Amino acid sequence: MAPNTELGHSHFEAAFRDWTQGLQGAFQQIAIDGKCLRGIARGQHGPVHMVSAFATELGLALGQEKVADKSNEITAITALLNALDVKGCLVILDAMGCQKDVAKTIVERQADYLLAVKDNQPKLRQAAACALMDRPGERVTGAQKGHGRTVLQHVVIAPAEDFVDEAAWPGGKTVGRVDSVRLDGSGQPVVEQRYYLSSRELGAEALAQAVRRHWAIENSLHWCFDVIFHEDQCLLRKDHGPQNFALLLKFALNLLRSSPFQAKKSMRVRRKRAGCDDGQGNRTYLTYQVCRRSFCPQQPDWHSAGSGMRAHLFKI
Repeated sequence: MAPNTELGHSHFEAAFRDWTQGLQGAFQQIAIDGKCLRGIARGQHGPVHMVSAFATELGLALGQEKVADKSNEITAITALLNALDVKGCLVILDAMGCQKDVAKTIVERQADYLLAVKDNQPKLRQAAACALMDRPGERVTGAQKGHGRTVLQHVVIAPAEDFVDEAAWPGGKTVGRVDSVRLDGSGQPVVEQRYYLSSRELGAEALAQAVRRHWAIENSLHWCFDVIFHEDQCLLRKDHGPQNFALLLKFALNLLRSSPFQAKKSMRVRRKRAGCDDGQGNRTYLTYQVCRRSFCPQQPDWHSAGSGMRAHLFKI
């Protein structure tokens, strides 16, 4: 009988996490967010939801966890935190991750949290608003300009003690409000207020910087997979194929982003150069296949990779 060469998703993810642990100490902030793989949804197959961890300073993916059927992102976030070494880092999550169990897990893992507080936690939001009432705001340095608009930020911070339930939100030290004022071509300012709770003592500038960095997981990970790698065009549905392929894309993204070769070029250019001849007749064929724009099954380039390679990578 031929040996079993199928690649189990748990072993694949463990190998990826072990690989990224070599970066430990090179980053201090981790953003965690979920993403839906829409291309998989066909017939009886629903979309797959994946929660990813991202080192915002380096722009590198650290791991992922699939949201189980009949479950939610909260369970997947907890599992991902337990699988990663987050000691000493500031873990940032949006309102979906603003949960008591998540905060407790982060503290137990010897890390700090920064949670976006919205209406899904009405008592906590009310407590943060009371703590920040009549507090003077501080305009943080610099303005963000781009896409025809300018964004200014005012930050208000206060100690969380006496306002936030310590038993429910362990380690809570700072509550903050970020008032973003967006100015566009219409001349009418648009104001958005966002509340946060952190287990770390943060100043106004540190809070504003951490909030800005959290958007890196949207701009440098999710957007990149959607626009550069066209992840939603992938139609893999069988077994754990979607998980394995999502992880393979993270391998490729980390390799391309961390490579000093053509570091100033766009991701599109670096992805294309990955398939070029190195001058000695060697061709990084697998990297080329992963990084090409057209990797979905209906494209000829996908079939040229060979059914054997696809079965080894994606069949469970």
